[in-house]
Amino acid sequence: MKKNFVIRIDEETFKLLESWAQEEFRSVNGQIEFLIHQGLIKSGRMKKVKNSNNTKGSV
Repeated sequence: MKKNFVIRIDEETFKLLESWAQEEFRSVNGQIEFLIHQGLIKSGRMKKVKNSNNTKGSV
């Protein structure tokens, strides 16, 4: 379950995030979430989780 919260950032930072997100085909929200997740992994606060896109019956 994802939590909702408000974040206030200056306009220049938002524009840079928006541009970066577009380059990586993400929404600004998705980009912020990605960056937070990467920071948590890098700092050792979160274990790196392998992407599990396995589907039943796939070969």
